[in-house]
Order: sequence, then C-alpha cells, then structure tokens
Amino acid sequence: MASTQAADLLATWEAGLGHDGFGRALLLHRAARPELDGDGEALLSLPVGAREADLFALRRALFGERMQVRLDCAACGEDMEFDLDAGEFARSLGPPGESVLRLAEDGWEVEFRVPAVADLAAAARHPDPRRALLERCLVTVLRDGDAVTADVLPPSLERRIAQAAQDADPAADVTLNINCPECDAATRAELDIASYLWTELDAWARDVLLDVHLLATAYGWSEPEILALSPLRRRYYLELCAP
Repeated sequence: MASTQAADLLATWEAGLGHDGFGRALLLHRAARPELDGDGEALLSLPVGAREADLFALRRALFGERMQVRLDCAACGEDMEFDLDAGEFARSLGPPGESVLRLAEDGWEVEFRVPAVADLAAAARHPDPRRALLERCLVTVLRDGDAVTADVLPPSLERRIAQAAQDADPAADVTLNINCPECDAATRAELDIASYLWTELDAWARDVLLDVHLLATAYGWSEPEILALSPLRRRYYLELCAP
C-alpha cells in the first residue's frame, strides 16, 4: 500500500530536492511501493510500465482521480487545458505482457526483454540513449544460426523490436494526442507521470509547511503534533487563528 502519511511524504519531498528527475522518480516509486523500499534492486528491475502504473496509483491516492493537463498547440500555439481521469487513463493502457520477447525475420532470430527502470537510467547517461537501451535489452542475436553483435541489426528489425517492446509494456511510454479546439491540429506530447506528480507534491509540501509554521506560531505545537492532525482539523484550526 502506498505511503500517504504527511510526515513520510514530506521526507520524500525533502530528499527529492537534491535529486534530478530520475532520483525523484525513484523516491516517488519507493513511496508508492513501501514494501520494497529497502530493496532498491527490486524497484530498478521492474518494467518501466510497472513503475508508471505504481505512480499513477500513488497520484490517485494522494490527489484523487482528476488530473489537469496543459499543452501548447504545436500548430497555432493555443494554450490547451483539459482534464484526465487518472484511474480510467491508467486502465486504458492495459496490463504488461510478456517480459521476454522473440522475433524472427529473414534469417534473423532475436530474443530481448522489455526495458526495466535501471535500463532507462543507464541509457540516459549514454551519448546515444536509443542504441544503449537496445543493446542492454537484447538477450541473443542470431543471423542464420550464428551469434552476432547488435550493431549489425537491420533498421527494419530494430523498429520491430521497439514496437514489440512498446506493445508488451504500453504504460512505459504514455503519449497524449490532443486536437486543438482552435485549429483542430493534433498535438502529441509525452505524459511524464513522475514529473507531474513531483510538481504536485512540491506544491503540497510547501503549503503544508506553511500550515505548520502558522499553527506552531499560534499554538506552540510541534511539527509532529501538527502533522498528526487530519487535513480537515488542521484547516479548521487555521481558520480559528486567522486575524
């Protein structure tokens, strides 16, 4: 079950201030899967789509089903704002398929696995992330029965590998395709749930710390005492001490 206690979430937020996007995503994933918090390897070995599904679940637990998204139209620049139902959207992606896949084409036989979280992190540090990700996920490459290296794969087979991996783990690459209400042009944009959730958590944490400051000043309570209050009771005390 996701960790939704205010003190735990503030600790996640505080730790994330010193990290980049990948580090923050890992911290959020730990909050989503606290039973695996002590096993970093287990989190890193999960398929990317599994992590995204966990983060969608955490987002719903913390902030509800409604997600507000803003995009600029790629054609006319119009500011587009719309709502997504986080639960419905996550379910529409479907469950992951097989983690190890095989393809055959014109004498080629390839076995590969869908990317894990660790693969994305390693590939991002490479000058050619796409090539690095492909090479990390290949298990065996045979040409007419002989083992060969990944660099001789034909582009058509590389595209089939990428498509098969995406089909097997659809939640790994969440892309929105929105028609502009002004010009009707379609705009494609990636929905990075880790970045989206971090932005919300950051705003929430700063609001909560302001509440703590005001209530500590008014009543002399400690931070743990204030965080132990329900959000409703905390809001009521703030209203009582307002000038």
